[in-house]
Amino acid sequence: MMSNNSDYLEENPHFSIFVLGFRPFFLASGIFSVVSMSVWMMVYVYGFQTSLGNLPGLYWHAHEMLYGFAMAVVTGFLLTAVKNWTGMQTLQYKPLLILFLMWFGARLCMLLGADFFIPAAVLDLSFNIFLFIAVAVPVIKAKQSRQIGIVSKVFLLALFNSFFYLGLFGFIGQGLYWGIYGGLFLLLGLVLTMGRRVMPFFIEKGVGYPVQLKNSAFSDNANLLIFLAFSINEVFFLDAVISSYLAIPLFLISCIRLFNWHTKGIWSTPLLWGLYASFIVITLGFLLFALLPYVNVITRSISLHAFTLGGFGLLTLSMMSRVTIGHTGRSVKQPSVWVRVAQWLLLMGCVSRVLLPLFLNEFYIETVFLSQCFWITGFAVFVLVNYPLLTKARIDGAAG
Repeated sequence: MMSNNSDYLEENPHFSIFVLGFRPFFLASGIFSVVSMSVWMMVYVYGFQTSLGNLPGLYWHAHEMLYGFAMAVVTGFLLTAVKNWTGMQTLQYKPLLILFLMWFGARLCMLLGADFFIPAAVLDLSFNIFLFIAVAVPVIKAKQSRQIGIVSKVFLLALFNSFFYLGLFGFIGQGLYWGIYGGLFLLLGLVLTMGRRVMPFFIEKGVGYPVQLKNSAFSDNANLLIFLAFSINEVFFLDAVISSYLAIPLFLISCIRLFNWHTKGIWSTPLLWGLYASFIVITLGFLLFALLPYVNVITRSISLHAFTLGGFGLLTLSMMSRVTIGHTGRSVKQPSVWVRVAQWLLLMGCVSRVLLPLFLNEFYIETVFLSQCFWITGFAVFVLVNYPLLTKARIDGAAG
Protein backbone atom coordinates (compact mmCIF):
# COMPACT_ATOMS: atom_id res chain seq x y z
CA MET A 1 0.00 0.00 0.00
CA MET A 2 2.86 2.37 0.88
CA SER A 3 4.51 1.65 -2.47
CA ASN A 4 1.29 2.40 -4.36
CA ASN A 5 0.96 5.72 -2.53
CA SER A 6 4.54 6.58 -3.41
CA ASP A 7 4.06 5.68 -7.07
CA TYR A 8 0.91 7.75 -7.22
CA LEU A 9 2.62 10.77 -5.69
CA GLU A 10 5.54 10.56 -8.11
CA GLU A 11 3.41 10.08 -11.21
CA ASN A 12 0.73 12.69 -10.43
CA PRO A 13 2.29 16.15 -10.55
CA HIS A 14 -0.99 17.78 -9.54
CA PHE A 15 -0.78 16.19 -6.08
CA SER A 16 2.45 17.81 -5.04
CA ILE A 17 2.12 18.12 -1.28
CA PHE A 18 4.94 15.61 -0.65
CA VAL A 19 7.30 17.15 -3.21
CA LEU A 20 9.08 19.27 -0.62
CA GLY A 21 9.04 19.38 3.17
CA PHE A 22 7.42 22.77 3.70
CA ARG A 23 4.15 21.65 2.08
CA PRO A 24 2.86 18.92 4.41
CA PHE A 25 4.52 20.25 7.56
CA PHE A 26 3.43 23.89 7.22
CA LEU A 27 -0.12 22.82 6.52
CA ALA A 28 -0.12 20.31 9.36
CA SER A 29 1.44 22.77 11.81
CA GLY A 30 -1.31 25.29 11.09
CA ILE A 31 -4.10 22.75 11.51
CA PHE A 32 -2.55 21.21 14.61
CA SER A 33 -2.00 24.58 16.28
CA VAL A 34 -5.74 25.28 15.96
CA VAL A 35 -6.71 21.84 17.29
CA SER A 36 -4.16 21.76 20.10
CA MET A 37 -4.90 25.29 21.31
CA SER A 38 -8.65 24.59 21.18
CA VAL A 39 -8.17 21.52 23.38
CA TRP A 40 -6.01 23.51 25.79
CA MET A 41 -8.68 26.23 25.97
CA MET A 42 -11.26 23.61 26.92
CA VAL A 43 -8.94 22.29 29.64
CA TYR A 44 -7.55 25.58 31.01
CA VAL A 45 -10.57 27.86 30.75
CA TYR A 46 -13.54 25.49 30.93
CA GLY A 47 -12.09 22.72 33.12
CA PHE A 48 -12.50 19.95 30.54
CA GLN A 49 -11.22 16.65 32.00
CA THR A 50 -8.53 14.71 30.13
CA SER A 51 -7.01 11.24 30.60
CA LEU A 52 -3.37 12.29 30.88
CA GLY A 53 -2.48 10.10 33.85
CA ASN A 54 0.45 11.58 35.78
CA LEU A 55 1.19 14.17 33.08
CA PRO A 56 0.10 17.67 34.18
CA GLY A 57 -2.13 19.34 31.63
CA LEU A 58 0.22 22.36 31.45
CA TYR A 59 3.12 20.08 30.46
CA TRP A 60 0.98 18.35 27.83
CA HIS A 61 0.13 21.74 26.34
CA ALA A 62 3.76 22.90 26.41
CA HIS A 63 5.09 19.66 24.92
CA GLU A 64 2.64 19.60 22.05
CA MET A 65 3.15 23.26 21.18
CA LEU A 66 6.94 22.79 21.23
CA TYR A 67 7.55 19.27 19.90
CA GLY A 68 4.33 19.17 17.90
CA PHE A 69 3.51 22.56 16.42
CA ALA A 70 6.92 24.27 16.51
CA MET A 71 8.83 21.16 15.41
CA ALA A 72 6.54 20.80 12.40
CA VAL A 73 7.39 24.36 11.38
CA VAL A 74 11.11 23.72 11.93
CA THR A 75 10.92 20.50 9.92
CA GLY A 76 9.21 22.12 6.96
CA PHE A 77 11.64 25.03 7.00
CA LEU A 78 14.82 22.96 7.39
CA LEU A 79 13.97 20.36 4.76
CA THR A 80 13.39 23.22 2.34
CA ALA A 81 16.34 25.37 3.44
CA VAL A 82 18.87 22.51 3.50
CA LYS A 83 17.97 21.72 -0.10
CA ASN A 84 18.76 25.32 -1.01
CA TRP A 85 21.93 25.47 1.09
CA THR A 86 23.46 22.23 -0.15
CA GLY A 87 21.95 21.86 -3.61
CA MET A 88 20.95 18.30 -2.63
CA GLN A 89 17.43 16.93 -2.70
CA THR A 90 16.00 16.45 0.79
CA LEU A 91 13.19 14.06 1.71
CA GLN A 92 10.29 13.82 -0.71
CA TYR A 93 7.48 11.42 -1.64
CA LYS A 94 7.61 8.16 0.33
CA PRO A 95 10.39 9.11 2.82
CA LEU A 96 8.74 12.46 3.47
CA LEU A 97 5.38 10.74 3.90
CA ILE A 98 6.91 8.34 6.44
CA LEU A 99 8.46 11.23 8.41
CA PHE A 100 5.12 13.04 8.36
CA LEU A 101 3.22 9.96 9.57
CA MET A 102 5.64 9.61 12.50
CA TRP A 103 4.94 13.18 13.52
CA PHE A 104 1.19 12.85 12.98
CA GLY A 105 0.99 9.52 14.82
CA ALA A 106 2.78 10.96 17.85
CA ARG A 107 0.43 13.94 17.96
CA LEU A 108 -2.64 11.69 17.72
CA CYS A 109 -1.38 9.41 20.50
CA MET A 110 -0.68 12.37 22.80
CA LEU A 111 -4.22 13.63 22.17
CA LEU A 112 -5.69 10.23 23.01
CA GLY A 113 -4.16 10.24 26.48
CA ALA A 114 -2.12 8.16 28.90
CA ASP A 115 -2.97 4.76 27.39
CA PHE A 116 -1.15 5.82 24.21
CA PHE A 117 1.93 7.49 25.71
CA ILE A 118 4.24 4.58 24.86
CA PRO A 119 3.46 4.56 21.11
CA ALA A 120 3.62 8.37 21.26
CA ALA A 121 7.16 8.17 22.61
CA VAL A 122 8.24 5.61 20.00
CA LEU A 123 6.81 7.61 17.11
CA ASP A 124 7.95 11.00 18.39
CA LEU A 125 11.55 9.99 19.07
CA SER A 126 11.71 8.09 15.78
CA PHE A 127 10.55 11.28 14.08
CA ASN A 128 13.27 13.30 15.87
CA ILE A 129 16.01 10.86 14.86
CA PHE A 130 14.79 10.56 11.25
CA LEU A 131 14.69 14.37 10.95
CA PHE A 132 18.20 14.70 12.36
CA ILE A 133 19.52 12.22 9.79
CA ALA A 134 17.57 13.91 7.00
CA VAL A 135 19.19 17.30 7.62
CA ALA A 136 22.62 16.06 8.76
CA VAL A 137 23.42 13.84 5.77
CA PRO A 138 23.21 16.51 3.02
CA VAL A 139 25.03 19.05 5.22
CA ILE A 140 27.88 16.60 5.87
CA LYS A 141 28.05 15.53 2.23
CA ALA A 142 28.21 19.17 1.12
CA LYS A 143 30.86 19.86 3.81
CA GLN A 144 28.95 22.90 5.02
CA SER A 145 30.45 23.33 8.48
CA ARG A 146 28.48 26.60 8.87
CA GLN A 147 25.29 24.56 9.29
CA ILE A 148 26.63 22.29 12.04
CA GLY A 149 25.22 24.54 14.77
CA ILE A 150 21.72 24.19 13.36
CA VAL A 151 22.09 20.44 12.86
CA SER A 152 23.34 20.07 16.44
CA LYS A 153 20.22 21.85 17.73
CA VAL A 154 18.05 19.28 15.91
CA PHE A 155 20.00 16.52 17.67
CA LEU A 156 19.66 18.23 21.05
CA LEU A 157 15.92 18.61 20.52
CA ALA A 158 15.73 14.84 20.08
CA LEU A 159 17.77 14.42 23.29
CA PHE A 160 15.58 16.73 25.36
CA ASN A 161 12.42 15.16 23.97
CA SER A 162 13.77 11.83 25.18
CA PHE A 163 14.25 13.43 28.63
CA PHE A 164 10.58 14.39 28.56
CA TYR A 165 9.43 10.83 27.89
CA LEU A 166 11.90 9.34 30.38
CA GLY A 167 10.44 11.70 32.95
CA LEU A 168 6.91 10.79 31.89
CA PHE A 169 7.63 7.11 32.48
CA GLY A 170 9.38 7.75 35.82
CA PHE A 171 13.00 7.11 34.82
CA ILE A 172 14.31 10.68 35.32
CA GLY A 173 12.96 12.81 38.14
CA GLN A 174 13.41 16.13 36.35
CA GLY A 175 12.80 14.70 32.88
CA LEU A 176 9.50 16.46 32.22
CA TYR A 177 10.91 19.84 33.21
CA TRP A 178 14.18 19.39 31.30
CA GLY A 179 12.29 18.21 28.23
CA ILE A 180 9.90 21.17 28.17
CA TYR A 181 12.27 23.99 29.02
CA GLY A 182 15.27 22.53 27.22
CA GLY A 183 13.13 22.23 24.11
CA LEU A 184 11.79 25.75 24.52
CA PHE A 185 15.21 27.39 24.70
CA LEU A 186 16.65 25.20 21.95
CA LEU A 187 13.81 26.24 19.67
CA LEU A 188 14.23 29.87 20.69
CA GLY A 189 17.95 29.58 19.96
CA LEU A 190 17.13 28.14 16.55
CA VAL A 191 14.71 31.00 15.89
CA LEU A 192 17.33 33.59 16.87
CA THR A 193 20.00 31.91 14.74
CA MET A 194 17.81 31.67 11.66
CA GLY A 195 16.46 35.17 12.24
CA ARG A 196 19.97 36.59 12.30
CA ARG A 197 20.63 34.89 8.96
CA VAL A 198 17.47 35.62 7.02
CA MET A 199 16.07 38.88 8.43
CA PRO A 200 18.68 41.22 6.87
CA PHE A 201 18.37 39.38 3.54
CA PHE A 202 14.58 39.44 3.56
CA ILE A 203 14.49 43.15 4.43
CA GLU A 204 17.12 44.18 1.86
CA LYS A 205 15.30 42.27 -0.90
CA GLY A 206 11.77 43.09 0.21
CA VAL A 207 11.52 46.83 0.85
CA GLY A 208 11.72 47.77 -2.83
CA TYR A 209 14.62 50.21 -2.61
CA PRO A 210 18.42 49.88 -2.12
CA VAL A 211 19.41 49.40 1.51
CA GLN A 212 22.35 47.68 3.19
CA LEU A 213 21.78 46.65 6.79
CA LYS A 214 24.46 46.53 9.46
CA ASN A 215 25.43 43.41 11.39
CA SER A 216 28.03 42.97 14.09
CA ALA A 217 30.05 39.76 14.40
CA PHE A 218 30.98 40.73 17.95
CA SER A 219 27.32 41.14 18.93
CA ASP A 220 26.44 37.85 17.25
CA ASN A 221 29.12 35.92 19.16
CA ALA A 222 28.35 37.66 22.44
CA ASN A 223 24.64 36.95 22.01
CA LEU A 224 25.36 33.27 21.36
CA LEU A 225 27.45 32.83 24.51
CA ILE A 226 25.19 34.84 26.80
CA PHE A 227 22.06 33.13 25.50
CA LEU A 228 23.70 29.73 26.10
CA ALA A 229 24.41 30.70 29.71
CA PHE A 230 20.90 32.10 30.10
CA SER A 231 19.34 28.89 28.77
CA ILE A 232 21.47 26.60 30.94
CA ASN A 233 20.50 28.58 34.03
CA GLU A 234 16.80 28.54 33.14
CA VAL A 235 16.76 24.79 32.45
CA PHE A 236 19.04 23.41 35.15
CA PHE A 237 19.46 26.00 37.94
CA LEU A 238 16.46 28.35 37.73
CA ASP A 239 18.11 31.27 39.53
CA ALA A 240 15.95 34.30 38.67
CA VAL A 241 18.65 36.81 39.65
CA ILE A 242 21.28 35.20 37.41
CA SER A 243 18.77 35.09 34.56
CA SER A 244 18.04 38.76 35.17
CA TYR A 245 21.72 39.69 34.89
CA LEU A 246 22.07 37.66 31.68
CA ALA A 247 18.84 38.97 30.19
CA ILE A 248 20.02 42.58 30.39
CA PRO A 249 22.79 42.21 27.74
CA LEU A 250 20.51 39.96 25.67
CA PHE A 251 17.89 42.71 25.68
CA LEU A 252 20.46 45.35 24.72
CA ILE A 253 21.96 43.25 21.91
CA SER A 254 18.47 42.54 20.59
CA CYS A 255 17.68 46.27 20.63
CA ILE A 256 20.87 46.98 18.67
CA ARG A 257 19.92 44.33 16.12
CA LEU A 258 16.45 45.79 15.73
CA PHE A 259 17.96 49.25 15.22
CA ASN A 260 20.46 47.94 12.65
CA TRP A 261 17.74 46.03 10.77
CA HIS A 262 15.25 48.89 10.71
CA THR A 263 14.25 50.75 7.59
CA LYS A 264 10.92 52.49 7.07
CA GLY A 265 9.92 50.22 4.18
CA ILE A 266 9.37 47.34 6.62
CA TRP A 267 6.07 48.78 7.81
CA SER A 268 4.51 48.90 4.35
CA THR A 269 5.45 45.28 3.57
CA PRO A 270 3.22 42.76 5.43
CA LEU A 271 5.60 39.81 5.35
CA LEU A 272 8.39 41.99 6.73
CA TRP A 273 6.61 43.84 9.51
CA GLY A 274 5.25 40.56 10.87
CA LEU A 275 8.76 39.13 11.15
CA TYR A 276 10.18 42.37 12.55
CA ALA A 277 7.37 42.73 15.09
CA SER A 278 7.98 39.17 16.28
CA PHE A 279 11.56 40.08 17.18
CA ILE A 280 10.27 43.11 19.06
CA VAL A 281 8.12 40.76 21.17
CA ILE A 282 11.09 38.44 21.77
CA THR A 283 13.15 41.46 22.82
CA LEU A 284 10.36 42.38 25.24
CA GLY A 285 10.71 38.88 26.67
CA PHE A 286 14.35 39.51 27.58
CA LEU A 287 13.36 42.80 29.23
CA LEU A 288 10.69 41.02 31.27
CA PHE A 289 13.23 38.43 32.44
CA ALA A 290 15.61 41.26 33.40
CA LEU A 291 12.87 42.84 35.55
CA LEU A 292 11.34 39.59 36.84
CA PRO A 293 12.99 39.46 40.31
CA TYR A 294 12.15 43.09 41.02
CA VAL A 295 8.61 43.69 39.66
CA ASN A 296 5.83 41.70 41.33
CA VAL A 297 3.35 41.74 38.44
CA ILE A 298 5.86 40.11 36.07
CA THR A 299 5.80 36.31 36.20
CA ARG A 300 8.00 33.72 34.53
CA SER A 301 4.99 32.48 32.58
CA ILE A 302 4.33 35.93 31.12
CA SER A 303 8.01 36.35 30.23
CA LEU A 304 8.20 32.93 28.56
CA HIS A 305 5.05 33.60 26.57
CA ALA A 306 6.72 36.65 25.03
CA PHE A 307 9.14 34.15 23.52
CA THR A 308 6.54 31.59 22.53
CA LEU A 309 3.82 33.94 21.26
CA GLY A 310 6.35 36.14 19.48
CA GLY A 311 8.94 33.61 18.39
CA PHE A 312 6.80 30.52 17.84
CA GLY A 313 3.56 32.27 16.91
CA LEU A 314 3.81 35.53 15.00
CA LEU A 315 7.26 34.76 13.60
CA THR A 316 6.43 31.26 12.35
CA LEU A 317 3.13 32.39 10.80
CA SER A 318 4.93 35.19 8.97
CA MET A 319 7.85 32.98 7.96
CA MET A 320 5.62 30.13 6.74
CA SER A 321 3.54 32.58 4.73
CA ARG A 322 6.62 34.02 3.06
CA VAL A 323 8.19 30.63 2.30
CA THR A 324 4.89 29.27 0.98
CA ILE A 325 4.34 32.22 -1.34
CA GLY A 326 7.93 32.24 -2.61
CA HIS A 327 8.32 28.48 -3.03
CA THR A 328 5.07 28.10 -4.94
CA GLY A 329 6.21 30.56 -7.61
CA ARG A 330 4.34 33.63 -6.39
CA SER A 331 5.54 37.13 -5.54
CA VAL A 332 6.33 37.65 -1.85
CA LYS A 333 5.54 41.34 -2.39
CA GLN A 334 1.88 40.59 -3.13
CA PRO A 335 0.53 38.37 -0.33
CA SER A 336 -3.17 37.94 0.27
CA VAL A 337 -4.74 40.61 2.45
CA TRP A 338 -5.76 37.75 4.74
CA VAL A 339 -2.10 37.10 5.57
CA ARG A 340 -2.04 40.58 7.08
CA VAL A 341 -5.23 39.79 9.00
CA ALA A 342 -3.67 36.62 10.41
CA GLN A 343 -0.55 38.53 11.47
CA TRP A 344 -2.62 41.17 13.26
CA LEU A 345 -4.56 38.46 15.07
CA LEU A 346 -1.31 36.87 16.29
CA LEU A 347 0.06 40.26 17.32
CA MET A 348 -3.11 40.92 19.32
CA GLY A 349 -2.62 37.50 20.88
CA CYS A 350 0.85 38.62 22.03
CA VAL A 351 -0.62 41.78 23.54
CA SER A 352 -3.36 39.82 25.30
CA ARG A 353 -1.02 37.17 26.76
CA VAL A 354 2.02 39.30 27.60
CA LEU A 355 1.03 42.93 28.14
CA LEU A 356 -2.57 42.89 29.41
CA PRO A 357 -1.84 40.60 32.40
CA LEU A 358 0.72 43.16 33.62
CA PHE A 359 -2.05 45.73 34.05
CA LEU A 360 -5.16 43.55 34.45
CA ASN A 361 -3.90 40.77 36.66
CA GLU A 362 -7.32 40.30 38.24
CA PHE A 363 -8.58 39.27 34.78
CA TYR A 364 -5.71 36.88 34.08
CA ILE A 365 -7.86 33.95 32.92
CA GLU A 366 -9.83 36.26 30.64
CA THR A 367 -6.68 37.67 29.03
CA VAL A 368 -5.35 34.15 28.46
CA PHE A 369 -8.69 33.15 26.92
CA LEU A 370 -8.58 36.19 24.64
CA SER A 371 -5.06 35.31 23.54
CA GLN A 372 -6.13 31.75 22.79
CA CYS A 373 -8.99 33.04 20.64
CA PHE A 374 -6.62 35.28 18.67
CA TRP A 375 -4.19 32.37 18.18
CA ILE A 376 -6.87 29.93 17.01
CA THR A 377 -8.45 32.44 14.63
CA GLY A 378 -5.09 33.62 13.27
CA PHE A 379 -3.87 30.15 12.41
CA ALA A 380 -7.29 29.17 11.04
CA VAL A 381 -6.95 32.09 8.62
CA PHE A 382 -3.40 30.94 7.79
CA VAL A 383 -4.66 27.46 6.93
CA LEU A 384 -7.54 28.71 4.77
CA VAL A 385 -5.28 31.10 2.85
CA ASN A 386 -2.40 28.68 2.32
CA TYR A 387 -4.21 25.36 1.84
CA PRO A 388 -4.62 25.83 -1.95
CA LEU A 389 -1.01 27.03 -2.29
CA LEU A 390 0.44 24.12 -0.32
CA THR A 391 -1.63 21.40 -2.00
CA LYS A 392 -1.20 22.43 -5.64
CA ALA A 393 1.81 22.47 -7.94
CA ARG A 394 3.85 25.64 -8.39
CA ILE A 395 2.19 28.14 -10.70
CA ASP A 396 5.44 28.60 -12.67
CA GLY A 397 5.69 24.88 -13.45
CA ALA A 398 8.98 24.45 -11.58
CA ALA A 399 9.65 21.53 -9.25
CA GLY A 400 9.11 21.98 -5.52
